[in-house]
Amino acid sequence: MTQRLWDSSVGKKTVMAVSGLVMLLYLVVHMIGNLKIFFGPGEFDHYAHWLRVVGEPFMHREWTLWLVRVVLLVAVVAHATSAYQLSRRDIKARPTNYVHKKRRASYATRTMRWGGIILGLFLVWHLLDLTTGTVHPGFRPGHPYRNVVGTFSTSYGNVLYIVAMLALGLHVRHGFWSAAQSLGVGSRTRDRLLKTTANVLALVLTVGFVSVPVAVMTGVVS
Repeated sequence: MTQRLWDSSVGKKTVMAVSGLVMLLYLVVHMIGNLKIFFGPGEFDHYAHWLRVVGEPFMHREWTLWLVRVVLLVAVVAHATSAYQLSRRDIKARPTNYVHKKRRASYATRTMRWGGIILGLFLVWHLLDLTTGTVHPGFRPGHPYRNVVGTFSTSYGNVLYIVAMLALGLHVRHGFWSAAQSLGVGSRTRDRLLKTTANVLALVLTVGFVSVPVAVMTGVVS
């Protein structure tokens, strides 16, 4: 039964929807945590430390953090795999180009695939930059505030981050709407509310995440 569901387009769209919503919930929480940087290094560093000890003493140090990471990894893999397989299935269903090349989809819809690739590559860089410090020339373990300011004190760090967050906004805007349709939530009475929610979520996440590098660039955070 499970295999049959996964093999169907409906099943893959459902997996995409559920995994996308899991990642969206994380993004909202992550953005709120990022905004703590506006309260100074003490507040931000304390928050970063709390992430490693949350759940103690019931959970061992960093166990909760690693549990969240595993769930997110599963969600990312499931989302990407479903998207790729649905894309290949769509291409096989129409192997020749349409005679009339009239674009009917929105900009966000047409760039969903490229947006996913951009976000995937950004995620790798982001982890290597602020989690492991591999590509961060001035990385200091245990000093997250200084590390974030260091990243956004460079032009390439700002460009990579802002471009990725713009792609994220488009991805969330279209993805939230698609997830609602895949899960059967949409209806004539709810469609306007769902579209408004998708637009608001995309705008809030984009502005929230981009506000951090902009604050560093303008000296508000230093």
